[in-house]
Amino acid sequence: MSRYPRFLWTAILLTLFAGCATSPASKFYTLSPVQAVEQSVEQSSGGHSITIAIAIDPVTVPELVDRSQIVTKLDANRVSIDEFARWAEPLKKQIPSVLAADLGRFIPGAIVSTYPQRVDDNAYRISIDVQAFDSSTNGTVTLAVIWSVRSPKGGENVSGRSVVHESAGGPGYDALVKAHSRALASVASDIAVAMHSMTGKQR
Repeated sequence: MSRYPRFLWTAILLTLFAGCATSPASKFYTLSPVQAVEQSVEQSSGGHSITIAIAIDPVTVPELVDRSQIVTKLDANRVSIDEFARWAEPLKKQIPSVLAADLGRFIPGAIVSTYPQRVDDNAYRISIDVQAFDSSTNGTVTLAVIWSVRSPKGGENVSGRSVVHESAGGPGYDALVKAHSRALASVASDIAVAMHSMTGKQR
């Protein structure tokens, strides 16, 4: 083999190795419950504690964001799907877990579980339909959720819709993910208020 083909193959291999060496590493993100609740629903309503079981059913999310990559909106008609910024777990699993933790903080004494769970007939069941889970490149997030709470044994049912807009307050995916976590806490607060009203009427 002449030295020219050998030189060509060497140059190709070096180029391939250089490309691999410069590929960005993937980063993985998780939603998180609020670190502290300034005032629980019970504290703001006279200090009553609620000891109840709550079960969150499977959560639905828009297909656009139901993927491992983080999706951001560029404008009304375009999105960006980042191959190197990913969710550590599916949103369908993260969202109910975070809401369960938030509800546990907003309703002291509540025992909150997520699907698949074994609960008895005395548990309140919560359905969550996420209509929008938007991350914008302008540093804001939007969360729109239709939720319903079903009382045990044929009691009163309550439904609602929460729409939350949160500013990331900083650049990058870390700030956007934290903003989504705060938005979920707002949804949990709305549900907790509704549940307090339901349980108060049953006393």
